[in-house]
Amino acid sequence: MSLFPNPLHYSESNCFYASWRCPSNIAIVKYWGKFGLQLPRNPSLSLTLDKAHTDTTVKVMPRQMTDSSVTVIVDGLKNENFKPKIMAFLKHIEAYLPWTASYDYEIHTHNTFPHGAGIASSASAFGALSLCLLSVEEQMLDNAYAEDEFLKKASFLARIGSGSASRSVYPIAAAWGKLEQLNASDEYAIPCGDRLHKIFHTFHDDILIVSKNEKSVSSTAGHQLMEGNPFASLRYEQAEQRMHDLIHCLALGDIEAFGTLCEEEALSLHALMMLSKPSYLLMEPNSIAIIQKIRNFRAETKLPVYFTLDAGPNIHLLYPDNIASKVREWVDHDLVHFCKDQFYLKDKVGQGPQIIPQI
Repeated sequence: MSLFPNPLHYSESNCFYASWRCPSNIAIVKYWGKFGLQLPRNPSLSLTLDKAHTDTTVKVMPRQMTDSSVTVIVDGLKNENFKPKIMAFLKHIEAYLPWTASYDYEIHTHNTFPHGAGIASSASAFGALSLCLLSVEEQMLDNAYAEDEFLKKASFLARIGSGSASRSVYPIAAAWGKLEQLNASDEYAIPCGDRLHKIFHTFHDDILIVSKNEKSVSSTAGHQLMEGNPFASLRYEQAEQRMHDLIHCLALGDIEAFGTLCEEEALSLHALMMLSKPSYLLMEPNSIAIIQKIRNFRAETKLPVYFTLDAGPNIHLLYPDNIASKVREWVDHDLVHFCKDQFYLKDKVGQGPQIIPQI
């Protein structure tokens, strides 16, 4: 029996519906560079978020025309920008979900955070879409997956849409990419929350929104530029070593080692962007100002507050739960004016995707 029961979904007039909420994630060791069909050049590990998520409802209808039709509705408005990527995704997954070729799709989606600004919106989006499609398959075939197989297949499918999406379907933390230490795979992510010291299960990630604008260089383009980056091979070796180090400090609850690695990884990622040909820069002046403030605050207070960034200008502020009130007071006093519209998202490590009951 599946952990995700079908009664929360329904079919009507040969149509099928499914709704899922899927979180974003913040990679600690980053994946940057890929090959084949969304396969990573190096392993990565992320913390699953809670408040930064995508809610998606998919309506699957018998196909009316020769080719499948896809309608994408974002926040109640029809959106053509996302349609090509979703159509390409559906084409790619036909080999694994053959029934998808015979249907049309209406996809309603909503994010709790800005799209395309470097907060892994594609991870939560394709995670949610993949979970919905598997729930539809359970209805069609009247055959519930076991929980672990459901999530494994969702991770596999989500990866085809967005590599980092493979990690978003698991609670707490997930790893993706070949690594003997974890028996991990390039094809799908694996959960690793049970390897984390309990202090990391309640870790905070306040996302300081420096910019809500879409990035000047997409992650897809950034991955492609790694192919000509003269430092790429050294980077892949570095990432694998850092994975070993990260797994060790996560297990021990070594916050200082974890935080140091977080910051080194974030700066390595953005250095690779600056060393690409053509070179590009996604950090903004306020990103640098916040980083300097964090370092000064940590030196003055001795509190374990650290930063990381994804492929964008926004700063993820990482710290343990027991200092949350002090850190939030400082953020509200010293950092919030560096944020766009003085907005930041108060997030934390989360428990993974949730099914959304149909009303």
